[in-house]
Amino acid sequence: MSKQINKPAHLPLSRIAARGLSITLLIGAWSLLGGCQQAVRWEGAATPPQRSATSSKQRSTRGNPPFYEVFGKRYYVMNDSHGFKERGVASWYGKKFHGRSTSSGVIYDMYALTAAHKTLPLPTRVRVHNLNNGRSIVVTVNDRGPFVNNRIIDLSYAAAMQLDIIRAGTALVEIEVLTNPEADASSAVTATPAMQQEQQAEPPLDISLYLQVGAFGDRSNAQLLLNRLHGNGFANAVIRSDKADATSIFRVRLGPITNVTEYDKLIEKMTALNIIDTHLVSESANDPGS
Repeated sequence: MSKQINKPAHLPLSRIAARGLSITLLIGAWSLLGGCQQAVRWEGAATPPQRSATSSKQRSTRGNPPFYEVFGKRYYVMNDSHGFKERGVASWYGKKFHGRSTSSGVIYDMYALTAAHKTLPLPTRVRVHNLNNGRSIVVTVNDRGPFVNNRIIDLSYAAAMQLDIIRAGTALVEIEVLTNPEADASSAVTATPAMQQEQQAEPPLDISLYLQVGAFGDRSNAQLLLNRLHGNGFANAVIRSDKADATSIFRVRLGPITNVTEYDKLIEKMTALNIIDTHLVSESANDPGS
């Protein structure tokens, strides 16, 4: 198996004590996180915000607290993930965690099409679309993680293989919760030997990826941010305009972005400028204002 490149985003329970990481359980009804656990504290006193396909009847009895904490950061598990979409960086985890328990209690199988996510209900079926090569697959989210900056989903080895991100270790992706998972029941659950062989390259997507750092109803405000970015050396910052409900929206974007390294560096630089609310967006060749 190819060597995993990314910093590990999961930490098994057996290694938490060895590293001296404390765990505080404030509600006994919730089990500990499995393979993705890192210094976790789960609480049940507060009600998480209503976010956006798993009903309470479908939810796992493990891994779905109202919210939990990892290294001091709080994550709210979604009450409702209907219509949820997210763009960002996918990583993968493999042999090191094969055969260990996931946060939902299911045993992790590196050859099954599964994934870990920080806030989606467990389990949830999602489609993962590789924005660099156009490949997409359906996976079942049954684990928590990845607890690494700028990573939105951790894929099983099989899922990463199908999306062709094993060698690189990461990829820019879009994930979308399936509103009718039964319709995708034909999707394979376990990798086949043929899938583990080199796959044919997909034709490149006719889109460009950008980091959106602001959206304004007043162009003058967008221009102020653009001037600030230009003044800090970001010559590739641009303003895109479009209409939403007959109202003009002016979006400030940086790019195009071609790989995860560029994306990570931009996020780091924006954070240094206290620009936190950023989004990975795409522009088609025919519609640069999208």
